[in-house]
Order: sequence, then structure tokens, then C-alpha cells
Amino acid sequence: MIIVGLTGGVASGKTTVSKIFQEEGAYIIEADQIARELVQLRSPTWDELVRAFGNEILEKNGSIHRKRLAEKVFSDPEQRRILNQILHPRIKEVMSQRVKEIAERTPEAIIVFDAPLLIELGEHREMDQVVVVTCQENQQIERLRERMGMTEEEARKVISSQTPLEDKVKLADFIIRNEGSIEETRRRAKDVFQELKRIALLKNKKS
Repeated sequence: MIIVGLTGGVASGKTTVSKIFQEEGAYIIEADQIARELVQLRSPTWDELVRAFGNEILEKNGSIHRKRLAEKVFSDPEQRRILNQILHPRIKEVMSQRVKEIAERTPEAIIVFDAPLLIELGEHREMDQVVVVTCQENQQIERLRERMGMTEEEARKVISSQTPLEDKVKLADFIIRNEGSIEETRRRAKDVFQELKRIALLKNKKS
């Protein structure tokens, strides 16, 4: 078994690569999905978020308004620190449990931990391999405008709140550039996955 950290800049194409890895046989554990599960209405995490950020982060039905919460923390490093302090120990706990369950069922598994803040939170150090997905900043801005309805200024604020892509690339074992067609990205992702399979096989033989 190997654990692969998959990360990249916001709107760089990480989700696309994650889906390709899954098609190739990887087990995906997605940090954002775990976060959504953790903040269900009236859960302990929901309660702590409301106490930390107030009722203005809630929808009318009481659920967390994710865009409103994001707007609140992206512009304030201290608020972002508080959010990470609440969410990430819990995300890590759930991830560890899921890794354990997969490893028991499939000892030779390639487990991909899809996490936007993998490097920001230092979790890349705990991975066997790190894959970083990159693209041009203008592509990130355009995708954020299309998907999230952000203005260019809002998109730039979100991008600047994360570690610069060039710094993430320095910590990568593999880089997948998502700057051209989906076919090009698919080919690159499949090539990387073949290498990951080779690494997993070698590790399994040694253990």
C-alpha cells in the first residue's frame, strides 16, 4: 500500500486528475468530502463553526453556507487559521480510519488523499508520494469566475490565500500540468499513475 497526496492550486484541475486516478484503480479519500460530512447540521463540528464564526455563515435551514464561510476566511489569515484548527484534526482522524479500512481489505492499494491544503498544513510530509496539479493563473481565474461566479478580484484573493503553485511544485514527486486539452491531462495523469503502481509494487515486495 502507498498513500499519495494529491494537491494543487485552487481550480488547477485536481478533481479531474483525481477522477482519472480513480478510473485507473486508485482509492480516493477526498478532504473536501470529509469536511462536508463533518459539518452536517447540529454535528459537533457544525456547532464549533457557528460558535467561532457566528450565525451569518448559516443558510436559512441552518446548514453551513460554504461560500459565505469561504469569503469570511479567505480575506483574513487569523480566521483561516481558526477554521483549519477546527476542521483539519477531524479530517485527519477520518482519513486515518478510512486508510486503515482500505488497507485491511486491499493491502496492495494505492490510496490517494485529495487535499487542497496538503502542503499548507504540512501533511505532505506524511505521504509516500506527492502529486501536484498545475495550470496558468489566468486559467485558475477564468475557472473560478465560471464555476463560482467570482469577480476577478475575488478569484485573485482566493488564489493568493494559498501557497504559490511554484512553491508546491518544489515539494512534488510528480507534476501534472493541466494547461491544454483534457486528453493531454488524461495522458499525463495515466503516465503518473503507472509510475505510482510501480512504486507500490516495489514497496509491497520489500514488506
